[in-house]
Amino acid sequence: MTAISITASGTTRLPATRLRLTVRGRRVLVATAALPAAIALGIAVMSGGAALASRDAGAPADTFSTVVVSSGESLWSIAEEVAPTADPRDVIDAIVRLNALDGVSISAGQRLAIPAEYTSGR
Repeated sequence: MTAISITASGTTRLPATRLRLTVRGRRVLVATAALPAAIALGIAVMSGGAALASRDAGAPADTFSTVVVSSGESLWSIAEEVAPTADPRDVIDAIVRLNALDGVSISAGQRLAIPAEYTSGR
């Protein structure tokens, strides 16, 4: 039985009740609080890949020239030929980055783009 109290002004006041959360209520509260974070994370994951560079898009055509790899040539020999005064390691690095190569192995007949700063020698 609940006790009802009457105040001096004559109004009745019910006793304050304590809020109880059931297990289901706690789960709903946690899910409601976590939902905005999950949505924000999902949007960030889906749109984050758009900022990455892809191998499909190449550099503009006026920033490089192309050479065809001959039998027995290596990136080192091509670098020495196209830029005899430059450090071959720097030239190789620029060629690898411009062509998006996975490594330094090349094959005969392969077309390689050479950065414009090194094209005067070949």
